[in-house]
Amino acid sequence: MPFNPLFEEQEETLVEEEVTDDTDTGKVAHLVVFNDDVNTFDWVIQCFIEVLNHTSEQAEQLSIIIHSKGKATVKTATYNELRPKREALVERGLSAVIEEE
Repeated sequence: MPFNPLFEEQEETLVEEEVTDDTDTGKVAHLVVFNDDVNTFDWVIQCFIEVLNHTSEQAEQLSIIIHSKGKATVKTATYNELRPKREALVERGLSAVIEEE
């Protein structure tokens, strides 16, 4: 078959784009957990110990603050550090947001 440039097969090149997350400004952010009528103290304490690596005393104190005040900052770090922790808490049924300063 003769060469025809109109029908020439072209090799497809895939270029991977680097995904950048510009939501992390490097500023301090706060992971805030809200009170609800669903989760027990024991469950919230267990979540804080497992996800946030808090001691049982820290976790218990935070759960009491959340219960009495309606919310509490449970961890302070950069946004990117807090995002997977927030996602893990939400997956466990807690209501949590990240607030930047």
